[in-house]
Amino acid sequence: MDIAYPFRIDGQGRVADVPYELHIRQLIEQVLFTIPGERVNRPDFGCGLQQLIFEPNNEELATASEFLIQGSLKQWLGEAIRVEAVDVENIDSTLQVTIQYILLLTKQRQIAQISRRV
Repeated sequence: MDIAYPFRIDGQGRVADVPYELHIRQLIEQVLFTIPGERVNRPDFGCGLQQLIFEPNNEELATASEFLIQGSLKQWLGEAIRVEAVDVENIDSTLQVTIQYILLLTKQRQIAQISRRV
């Protein structure tokens, strides 16, 4: 069962679930936008990407962000996905992350575009 994120109860009173592909995308979003130290039982979980939003928007920051994302996804989701490419854009107050990856279980190529407004 692939539990939906955010956690919720469906119309039948059960824990809501989602298709596998969407579950993995939701896990990616959790890794990207969880600040290390935020989870009690896993203090090193996360990427800390939100902490970089207010840094100067330049090519060095984009490159550092891409490496940070790739490392975090490999650490936390390395058994589920293989990251092929990461692109980070900071446009005004919106952080746009595009990740191209392969689902290891199904061998399907996926692209996730995730944005967060600050």
